[in-house]
Amino acid sequence: QVQVVESGGGLVQPGGSLRLSCAAHGSTLADLNEIGWIRQAPGKEREQVACLSFADESFPDGRKYYGDFVKGRFTISRDSAKNTVYLQMNSLNSKDTATYYCATPCLDGSTARGQGTQVTVVS
Repeated sequence: QVQVVESGGGLVQPGGSLRLSCAAHGSTLADLNEIGWIRQAPGKEREQVACLSFADESFPDGRKYYGDFVKGRFTISRDSAKNTVYLQMNSLNSKDTATYYCATPCLDGSTARGQGTQVTVVS
């Protein structure tokens, strides 16, 4: 059974940075085919933040996808040795306030989704 565990959320001022971590258990990252981050704020729709996909063999390190709102501010990466995926978030603003979930597959976490980590951006 695949499990993912997030960490790294917190309180940050506008313009600040945070790095979220997602440790996968029960499978290697490559065997998951894809893994990423989704977020949800109270009263708002769930949004796909970033996704790392291993489906295309021409991209051995994986292909990276981002939500339109990211606009170059976030970077998804992995450490295969630690079986961990990271989300580096820079230039945070109040609209980024949400609970962030690590999920596989990326769109809905139907295989595994973590408990979530809260990110709050406030002056």
